Amino acid sequence: MPMKSDREYRSMTMTVEERAEGDESMTVSGYASTFDEPYKLYGDGEVEVWEKVDRSAFNETDMSDVIMQYDHQGRVFARIKNGTLSVEPDEMGLHARADLGGTDIGRSLYQEIAGGYSDKMSFGFTVDEDQRETTYNEDGKAILMRTITKVGRLFDVSVVSIPANPGTSISARFLDGAIEEARAERLEAQKLAEKRKAIEDRVNNILGKE
Repeated sequence: MPMKSDREYRSMTMTVEERAEGDESMTVSGYASTFDEPYKLYGDGEVEVWEKVDRSAFNETDMSDVIMQYDHQGRVFARIKNGTLSVEPDEMGLHARADLGGTDIGRSLYQEIAGGYSDKMSFGFTVDEDQRETTYNEDGKAILMRTITKVGRLFDVSVVSIPANPGTSISARFLDGAIEEARAERLEAQKLAEKRKAIEDRVNNILGKE
């Protein structure tokens, strides 16, 4: 399903890379996304929304000028264009690696990550295409699975002070539309089930009378 280019955000974990004695590099790394592993975006008594990223989703993604920031704003700590940031898919997912040793503020951020004061990250991207499938569990709850099949552009990977709730960090247009769509499908399924049950009861009554 084609998508409009609304920017979305997902959380990730960033850690410092081990270094040999005497090595003064300040490199951090983490996975912005893992492939084919469903994660829950939203849930209530009627609907759950899950998501996974297809392993081919980044094949045509524009990652020409991805930057690393803090809370998606302000100073740039690393950047693909100057070689201090790399973001590329591997067998597990989309891997991000940044050298923070080039600036004073970058080295300070490295110390924050190394000390465990900041270890969460978020990345901003757009979805060009996705697929959606709704199923129902035994309690009648609608389970919507969204598979991201094509990411249009990756804007940034950012260290964040407080990670956003996954359910609120996706575009409001997608989340609201997906929930309403799943609820409508759930209601229609309930109506069909009730109609089927009424027909079965009627047939049973007729057979019972005979």
